[in-house]
Amino acid sequence: MTDSIMSKAATMEIPINSNGDTGTLPEDDSLEQAANLQWSLDEQVGSSRGTRDLQQVMVSGPNLNETSIVSGGYGGTAEGIIPTSSIKGPAVRYNAEFNKRIPVTGLGSNMHHSSSSSSMTAEEASRGVAVEKLETVKKWGLNTYKCTKQMISERFGRGSRTVDLELEAQIEVLRDTKKKYESVLRLARALTNHFYNMVQTQHALGDTFADLSQKSPELRDEFGYNAETQKLLCKNGETLLGAINFFVSSINTLVNKTMEDSLMTIKMYENARLEFDAYRSDLEELSLGPKDAVAMARIDAAQQLYQVQKDKYERLRSDVIIKLKFLEENKVKVMHKQLLLFHNAISAYFAGNQQQLEQTLKQFNIKLRPPGADKPSWLEEQ
Repeated sequence: MTDSIMSKAATMEIPINSNGDTGTLPEDDSLEQAANLQWSLDEQVGSSRGTRDLQQVMVSGPNLNETSIVSGGYGGTAEGIIPTSSIKGPAVRYNAEFNKRIPVTGLGSNMHHSSSSSSMTAEEASRGVAVEKLETVKKWGLNTYKCTKQMISERFGRGSRTVDLELEAQIEVLRDTKKKYESVLRLARALTNHFYNMVQTQHALGDTFADLSQKSPELRDEFGYNAETQKLLCKNGETLLGAINFFVSSINTLVNKTMEDSLMTIKMYENARLEFDAYRSDLEELSLGPKDAVAMARIDAAQQLYQVQKDKYERLRSDVIIKLKFLEENKVKVMHKQLLLFHNAISAYFAGNQQQLEQTLKQFNIKLRPPGADKPSWLEEQ
């Protein structure tokens, strides 16, 4: 029955008028009945394959985001095209390996939320760093302004400064002592340089005398005596050079390391003193002004800053006093040893007492460079 109806419907002709509209046919009712019968049969057959076809479409079918649903016949207007991307609903991700469907509802929104959260966190962090730097620059500028104002006031005699007379006197003595010790160091280096050249000249002269002693039989003894004398002087001169080199090295350490370290601490102390006086003057000016609520808040803030600078100033002042005390003790100990070494070595050399000269070096644990070395130990280091 169904096959005969469908075959009849398939062989019928549908006339089309000039406007493309279908004409009125007497068999319209039969065609409608055939279509309804075919739809019921397809529904019964396709119910068993629905799930499998849906899975196949999800796996290998076209991308739903790239398709459109056309609601109209061929040649219809564009208003009948509805993109599937505009259809909102729960998305499904199909896992072919485990034959499962994994819902991914809200995945895009979560990713967007996490990325936006991370970007906001990075922006807040960078903003916090910028604010911190701005505050640092602001504090530095305010501190520099106060210190510059205090310095100018002191130079023109309008501002007061905190003075520790005893400590200031010790600092001046240290600076004067450093200048004098630098002069001693410069002269000692010059003496070493000149004496080294003299020793090298004596060494060359002794070699020349020894050579002439071999080539001049008639003056062999005379050249020989002078060659031995110059070689002995050269040996004693190298011993004296070792003593002077040790003296120069110790003075250099005392001046350019020990004293310089104390002067750096003194410089920090003087800067702290200037800051302390600047904030003290600021607090005094605010205290002389009105006593309203805003002024009292400023006075409290200035009092806190003043206390911080006062603590810093007193701490550095204590450090300077301790360092000056240790420096004086170290200076006396070092110079006592070095001056004794310099005196004994010079006296023994010019007295021609070779044994006393060698004993002086042993007393101070000074080791000479190996004999016959190509370059001097002192000058090459300088």
